[in-house]
Amino acid sequence: MEANRDKITKELKKNSNGFTVSELSKKLNVSRQTVTNCFAFLEGARKVNIRQVGMAKIYFWAKGGKNE
Repeated sequence: MEANRDKITKELKKNSNGFTVSELSKKLNVSRQTVTNCFAFLEGARKVNIRQVGMAKIYFWAKGGKNE
């Protein structure tokens, strides 16, 4: 799980436009459930910001403060 979390974190930091669960799942070739679980962990740790666009949630790496 931690290896996947590292891959997901690196991709989030590289892309300022953010990712949906589906986009990141396809890009990294990991299951949607794995990405969802990782995003939930990162959200709880206040490492990501989320923007709701219609039915989709777009996840962004949180910049600044203790989140960096």
